[in-house]
Amino acid sequence: MTTLRLGDTAPDFTQESSEGTIHFYDWAGGSWVVLFSHPADFTPVCTTELGKTAALSGEFAKRSVKPIAISVDPVDSHKKWIGDINETQHTTVNFPILADADKKVATLYDLIHPNASTTATVRSVFIIDPKHVVRATITYPASTGRNFDEILRVIDSLQLTDNYKVATPANWKDGDDVVIVPSVQDPAELAQRFPKGFNAVRPYLRLTPQPNK
Repeated sequence: MTTLRLGDTAPDFTQESSEGTIHFYDWAGGSWVVLFSHPADFTPVCTTELGKTAALSGEFAKRSVKPIAISVDPVDSHKKWIGDINETQHTTVNFPILADADKKVATLYDLIHPNASTTATVRSVFIIDPKHVVRATITYPASTGRNFDEILRVIDSLQLTDNYKVATPANWKDGDDVVIVPSVQDPAELAQRFPKGFNAVRPYLRLTPQPNK
C-alpha cells in the first residue's frame, strides 16, 4: 500500500454514499475537496465533526470547497446517523458520506493504520485541489476531534499562496500580514507585486500586507 504524499494525485474511485453513487472526479468537478474519514457511524466525536462541517457549509462554499466524509458502515446506517447528527447538532448534513463497507476508499487513501486499529479508519483529512492534487493532509487519533478552524485556515493559505508569491507565517489567519517568498528579489518586481510595501525584518524575512485584501 502506498501512502499518499503532498503533490500526489488523489485516487479516483466509485463508491456508494448517503447521496447515491459517487464517481469522485466527476463529483468534485472543478472544486477543491476536503475528504475526511471517520472510524465508524454513531460515534460521539464524529457526530460533532459532521455537525460542524454542515454548520460551516457557507464557509466551505465561499472557498469553492466540497466536503465529503467516509465511514466503513453501509448507507442505511449513514442515513440513520445523519438523523441523529441533524437533531443533536442542530444542523442539516448537506454533503455525502461514503459507505466504504468494502474499505476500497480506505485502502486507496491509506486510512487503516494497523498499529492504531486493524478495522477502524483514523481521522485523516485530505485537502485536494481542482486538479485532484493532494495539497495538505492532517491525521488525528480517534480520540481527538478535528479543528475545523485550522482546516479552513489551511485552505485559505493554499488558495492565497497559489495566486501570489507569498507564504503564510506561524498562526496566520486571513487578513494578517504574509511573508514574501525568497525567490522574489528584483526591486521592480517587488514594487509591482507588493504596492503596499514591505517590512524587511531580515533580508530573508519580509512581511507585507495580505495582497488580496
